[in-house]
Amino acid sequence: MSIFSMIRDAIWHKRKAAPQPAPAAAQNAPRPQPQPPHPQAQAPAPQPAAQVQPIDIEAHLEELARHGGQQLDWRHSIVDLMKLVGIDPSLHNREDLARELGYGGALGGSAEMNIWLHKAVMRELEKSGGKVPAALLD
Repeated sequence: MSIFSMIRDAIWHKRKAAPQPAPAAAQNAPRPQPQPPHPQAQAPAPQPAAQVQPIDIEAHLEELARHGGQQLDWRHSIVDLMKLVGIDPSLHNREDLARELGYGGALGGSAEMNIWLHKAVMRELEKSGGKVPAALLD
């Protein structure tokens, strides 16, 4: 999974829960016998695809920051933004993120790279359906 996908999924709360084992009683219960198909049974109508609800990125990140217990400058710092959403902000991960998002400058964790990354992540969050204020995009 890409670094940006992990950031986006953390913000949209799309982490998949681990499957839970069935309770022992349910495992030992007799299974119902399959019924023969009814000749006139119709397939259920297709369900429309679930639409992704837009998320107010600023409000959501503010809420995370309020409950996080740390003073993080997520509005300006890619390192703090990654910490806020639970992603390792190591240089290695930031360099991978820079490559993934098309950064053309020198890697190595420079201020230029980190500032570019923060703006690029905000633009990508907006492309993914997030509401991002212009101040976070510029």
